[in-house]
Amino acid sequence: MSWTVDLIADVGEGFGSWTMGRDEDLLPSLTSANIACGFHAGDPMIMERTVRRCLELGVHIGAHPGFRDLAGFGRRAMDASADEIRTDVLYQIGALASFVRAAGGTMSHVTPHGRLGNLVTAEERYAVPVLDAIAAYDPTLIVVAQEGVITRLAAERGVPTARMGLPDRAFEDDGTLVSRRKPGAVLHEPELIAARAVRMVVEGTVTSVNGVELPIACDTVLLHGDNEASIDAARMVRTALEDAGVELAPLSTVLTV
Repeated sequence: MSWTVDLIADVGEGFGSWTMGRDEDLLPSLTSANIACGFHAGDPMIMERTVRRCLELGVHIGAHPGFRDLAGFGRRAMDASADEIRTDVLYQIGALASFVRAAGGTMSHVTPHGRLGNLVTAEERYAVPVLDAIAAYDPTLIVVAQEGVITRLAAERGVPTARMGLPDRAFEDDGTLVSRRKPGAVLHEPELIAARAVRMVVEGTVTSVNGVELPIACDTVLLHGDNEASIDAARMVRTALEDAGVELAPLSTVLTV
């Protein structure tokens, strides 16, 4: 049995003089990256710098659009209309794409961020306008999300999808992520994160906070870059996957294997 998976993380999530994460140390471990587009984090200079660094390292680039929520880092639900969601996402994709094109690269995917990413997995009200924006800009862009409403709708419309596994997040018994408002929602032990990543890819399962064994489909392993364990976790996850016989490759390769 052989496995191929993408290793991805959220990057470019500073703003002005405020920084989040250590992208320079994190990026070499990745095959793909989600770059913030200015609404939950990111500004033009950070976006340009992050795009150029990804291209230098051969890391595939994706847009990471979120709610217009700088103060809350895109982690709060916004009562926006479908048209607002669609145009906000389209705006963010276009913003990042301009820097990618100017640097001579191409964009491979779109990964909704934070609370928007949670909602598109569970509710058509959010999934449909996000998918409409992606399809309107470029229907060949890969939609990256947890398996759920948006991946189902994208498949029905012929838009490529990649299912995301999150080894550094805790899961409820129904397969949803534990709210960040609860203790233990984010895991910080690199060895544990690495072991969970291997299990997600090789066995297709993850254990909930109450010990329930959940099936999980995983085309890409997402690591969060916003905590101090991120760098060690990324290195350990990559090594653990390779030691388990898993090939690391960008999404475009994973989806054709």
